Order: sequence, then structure tokens, then C-alpha cells
Amino acid sequence: MKVTELWQKKKPTISFEFFPARNAEAAEKLNKVIDQLIMMGPDFVSVTFGAGGSTREGSRQLVDRLKHELKQEVMAYFAGFGLGPDDIQGVLDSYLNLGMDNVLVVRGDPPHGQPDFKPHPASLPHASDLMEYIRPRYPFCLGVAGYPEGHIEAESKEKDLEYLKLKVDKGAEYIITNYFYDNRFYFDFVDNCHKLGITVPILPGVMPIFSIKMMDTLAKLCGASISGELRQKLAALPAGDNQALLAFGIDFAAAQCKELIVAGAPGLHFYTMDRSHSTAGVLARLRREGVL
Repeated sequence: MKVTELWQKKKPTISFEFFPARNAEAAEKLNKVIDQLIMMGPDFVSVTFGAGGSTREGSRQLVDRLKHELKQEVMAYFAGFGLGPDDIQGVLDSYLNLGMDNVLVVRGDPPHGQPDFKPHPASLPHASDLMEYIRPRYPFCLGVAGYPEGHIEAESKEKDLEYLKLKVDKGAEYIITNYFYDNRFYFDFVDNCHKLGITVPILPGVMPIFSIKMMDTLAKLCGASISGELRQKLAALPAGDNQALLAFGIDFAAAQCKELIVAGAPGLHFYTMDRSHSTAGVLARLRREGVL
């Protein structure tokens, strides 16, 4: 089923992002996480695609397991950075053969730790180029990424929105946003999208705080800002008390999610980081409170 059909039938939706394990130990942990979160009854799940196609086979295998063994509706990411037309077609053909309906198209980043990586000379440099290539060739329900605080490489928020509009004009049917810690960024982003004539569903991404180190590292990579007020609240927690930090992260994310749902967001897309405790805690809270 196309995710756009889900939003026509049901709001809000709940979805989880997983990324393929890179070794046997990580795979064992991921399987446990998936089993625990599937019990929460998501409407769909997504699977990431490593930079430069680095997790191509792992992504396909995880998509296959989730869809056919665990009977989940799956959205497969496709990051096209550095890939030539044959590679792009090979990946998308494999998704088609798996019976996929939904694909999230992103540019992706250069592979980390591979200084000698060279993009294919015929690679497509932007997500909008990928959309233009994929849309007339494949029947997928295609989505793209959005950045409420602006893409970290964008020259301005205004220009970033223009590029997003271009992706929608080239066939994107929904937008999934980067995570944020202040809902005002999402609300302003949606308003500005509407002013530009973007009318597709805009699904907010949510990431609970798992650790301060991870929060800071990912914020630098993704461009999510951390307010002084949030840092003060984190500083007030008992030093070194991981359980207190996780509990705070659940409280904070649950409050975020409640406000988003009450304001009419089409759903919640959780960036799980292949962990289950916090996401499950947030959902349990929202369900107890009757938000979902």
C-alpha cells in the first residue's frame, strides 16, 4: 500500500526507521529491536540506504525480511550519491522485484572513511535530479526529505525551500522531515511550504534524546539546533545517570509528539537509531494519554 493511501484512510500514522546492521552482533541486537517495536503496531517502517551504496545488499535483505517475513509495510530509502545509472537502476529494480510500493529518494552523502571514493562520472548530483530520473521509469510512491531548520549545506532556508519545491514538482508525493527539538521549526516549515504551493503530506521526524554525546554529534551532522533551555534541563539531571537521561528524553519527545499530533501532523516518524526503549516509551505514554 502506498503511504499516501494510509494518510487518506488514517491519521496520525506511526512509523519507525531502521538501518541495516553491519556485523553479526549488531544484527542480533537489531532483530530484537525490530521484534520489540513491531509489537507497537507501526503503520509502516523504513530502511536506510548507506552512503555510496555501502549498505545496498544489507538494505535489500532488511527490506525483504520486514516486508515478507514480518508482513510490514516498508518504505525503502534510496540515496543516490555517486551512483551511476546502471547502479541506480539495479537497486530500484531489486525494490520493484520485492514488491515495494514506497521509496524515499535522498541525495545522500559521501561515504565516511573512504577518501578514495570517486562518484560515477554519470552520477546525479541532487535529489531533484534523482527524482527526474526515477519518476518516469518506476511506479513507486516517491517521497523526499525536508529540513525544517534548513539543510546544513543550503545557502539559505529560502533557497532550501525552493529546492524542495523542485523535488515536489518533479514528482515527490510526500515529505519526511529531519528531526528537530523545537516544534516551532516544523510549524513554520509547513506554513512556508504551503505558501510556496507545496501541498503534499509533511511527516515530522522525531528523535528522542538517547545520550548527550549522540545528541551533539548528530546535531552537528544534521543541522538540528539545541536550545539553551534544553541544555539547562539536561544539565540539571544527575551527572552520569543514564536512566534519568533516558526518562527525560522520553518525557521531552512525548510532549513534542503530543503537540505535533494535536496541531494536525499526519503522523510521527521515529528515528530509532536501532534502539527500542525510548521509542516504545514515547508511544506507550501517548497511548495512555489518549493522544494516539
